[in-house]
Amino acid sequence: MTFQKMQWLFPVAVCLHSAEEARQMPIWESAHRSQLSFHPGATKIWLGLAVLTLAAFVITYLSVRSGKQSVWAYLLVGYAAAMLANVFVPHIPASLVFGGYTPGVVTAVLINLPVMSALLLSAVREQWVSGARAVLYALVVPLSIGAAIVALLWV
Repeated sequence: MTFQKMQWLFPVAVCLHSAEEARQMPIWESAHRSQLSFHPGATKIWLGLAVLTLAAFVITYLSVRSGKQSVWAYLLVGYAAAMLANVFVPHIPASLVFGGYTPGVVTAVLINLPVMSALLLSAVREQWVSGARAVLYALVVPLSIGAAIVALLWV
């Protein structure tokens, strides 16, 4: 499957991951309240997930429309890199630290890990993105999303 078609898997994967987190995070946060240094509450969690999910669909639409080497293709790759990193920070370590299920770990491992890996490889292989600019977006976008999430959690 070409990256042109495969990129629509990106917002679908984000949506499924967000749905798992939206359903489980408020309950899990309540159950682990004493162990957590943040307490955003259900409303902030749902708002953040809605924004991230909507952004995935908008970026994908604009990437499909704009094509190879567009800023939207680079943003999609950066966001896919963020979702891939999210498998390893915090999902897998959090599940190990808490000794069990953490919200989002199932879709992170079973969906995001293979889908985001395939997307990133395909985007580079088919030259939708390339070079230092691709590396820059793959670093800056995840760090920016992470900073926004941290800010949302502690506000």
